Amino acid sequence: MSADESRVALDSADFWPADADENEGLVLEWFVSEGSQVAEGDHLCTFQVEKIDVEVAAPTSGTVDEIVLEKDAELERGEALAYLTPASDAGN
Repeated sequence: MSADESRVALDSADFWPADADENEGLVLEWFVSEGSQVAEGDHLCTFQVEKIDVEVAAPTSGTVDEIVLEKDAELERGEALAYLTPASDAGN
């Protein structure tokens, strides 16, 4: 099972609240869909941990390649929420 190296994972651990004791959360909402073009910093989705709403921003400009965890999905710290294909890879 080899990962596509051009894709960037949205790792839930990168956005997890530092003071959260729980290692589980819930995806609340997606503001983009697969195939959407996004800019670095765009708000992609929100998940909740211990009643804390966490906003997930795009780490790079590009295309939402795959949404792994849909709305209302349970997630664990470290799970990928989605994958982006960076805009710079389009010309390579």
